[in-house]
Amino acid sequence: MADPATLSRVEQRVSSREGDIKDSSGDSVSQVSLAPVGAEHLASVVPPHESYEGRHRWEPKASWSEGEERVVVLKTDMYLLSVICLMFLGLQLDRGNLSNALTDNLLKDLNLTSDDYNNGTTIQLVCFLVAEFPVQLLIKRYGFKQVLPVMMMLWGTISWAQAWMTNRTSFYITRALIGACEGGFIPGTILFTTYFYKSRELAVRLAVFWSTLNVARVISALLAAGILKMRGVGGKPGWFWLFLLEGVLTFLIGFFSYFYLPSSPTRTTGAIWRKPWYTERQEVIMINRLLRDDPAKGLTALKEPIRVPDVVKALKDRSMWGLYFIGLVAYIPATPVQSYLSLTLNRIGYSTFLSNILSIPSAVLQIILMLVLAKSSERRAERTWHCFFGEFWCLPLLAALIGIHPSASNWTRFALTTLISGYPYFHPIVSAWISENSFDVKKRAVTAATYNVIVQVGSIIGSQIYRAYDAPYYYLGNKVLISICALALATFIGQREYLKHLNRRKERVWDGMTLGERNAYQADTEARERDGNKRLDFRFRY
Repeated sequence: MADPATLSRVEQRVSSREGDIKDSSGDSVSQVSLAPVGAEHLASVVPPHESYEGRHRWEPKASWSEGEERVVVLKTDMYLLSVICLMFLGLQLDRGNLSNALTDNLLKDLNLTSDDYNNGTTIQLVCFLVAEFPVQLLIKRYGFKQVLPVMMMLWGTISWAQAWMTNRTSFYITRALIGACEGGFIPGTILFTTYFYKSRELAVRLAVFWSTLNVARVISALLAAGILKMRGVGGKPGWFWLFLLEGVLTFLIGFFSYFYLPSSPTRTTGAIWRKPWYTERQEVIMINRLLRDDPAKGLTALKEPIRVPDVVKALKDRSMWGLYFIGLVAYIPATPVQSYLSLTLNRIGYSTFLSNILSIPSAVLQIILMLVLAKSSERRAERTWHCFFGEFWCLPLLAALIGIHPSASNWTRFALTTLISGYPYFHPIVSAWISENSFDVKKRAVTAATYNVIVQVGSIIGSQIYRAYDAPYYYLGNKVLISICALALATFIGQREYLKHLNRRKERVWDGMTLGERNAYQADTEARERDGNKRLDFRFRY
């Protein structure tokens, strides 16, 4: 453990732009101008690359008021965030309509068992995983504007084609194709968003994205409650119309997005929006606020391809391994409960209509808790304990599910499953955590995809925990979920301590360097692009 004086100096360097250090002669010099520490303080020594799309708006001496910056952020929220949320809405409609269709006897109509359903979910996730890295390569090669909307139109088409499923084979095939077309969409969207928002703003915006997923759960439940009543129309089951109508809606959203999304913060015109989103002055503010927050964003072009060495380099970064493991285990405890919420409610006595309606409170609860948690994380610039709180939420509730008797009131079971399904979802915080600790755009793309792949592996594990022989109360499955929850809590603490250790190790080396050595070290731009977050003047956040 470092002594208090050293820890004080670390805190001063990371959090203050005005701290002073002594050179070899004992004179006080500006830390900002000569030897800054921390990603948010390195803009003066890390100029953007010539290929960076916003290079023509880079002005190191530019200044602006807080009011001007708020206007830029508000415009970005209105023009970009709103449309990405709409795309996330389409994503969740097609991911969630299967769960709603279960309440309309989908399994019976297709002669499927619960295990067949689990296998279909697993097939979808495996194909999702296989597509993750190729999609990131395509995005970096052809750009977000081209790839993301096309993906959406493809999975929308397959989604409405599900209406013609007739047996287990067709069920498995459509699951596989949807997984392949959706894979890479979320990390690609996250990476796209980092080009428009500062690190501290990212967690809340990602929370808004995932809140949209929960809004979609509410909308999906309401739509399903009505559409599933169409059973018998045209001689078709209700789930036929559910897949058809929601799939067409998703395709139309993707089609609109293709002509709307911008190419970059300084290239925002398109077939639908003829004028630039920002004035020239606002583009200057946008580019310089981003580069001052994270200079690494200016070191590569948006369409600069990712190569195999870039992937290997990112995967070998040990500072990310703990976060990857968190992605593997942390979301499992709520996964089976959420997936089976409507079906469980149906099995314990509620009608199809009521089962879908009763899934709404958990979605609303999660929206509120997720946004509050993300905003708190942003304000306090803290990640670990906010995620810890979100994980711990499920532990006593799962224990209660095990403890209640089979004859207990249905409303008691409904309350517990609703509270578990509506837990404070901290996925946006972890995604922002990974992004801000990458300090390399190519690595950020790879780490985001890797993390999402591992999260989906966790979903595969989660989808297999509730088994048919354990239905309908899944006592054994819930015991497994409690064990995994405890493991995740321990992992959060371990990751925090490891990142603190890495920072202390960097600090010891940095403190042993003279001012001249520090300046020479920071002037080596080739090494900076190569080393990324291993640089001695970069500090991991936790």
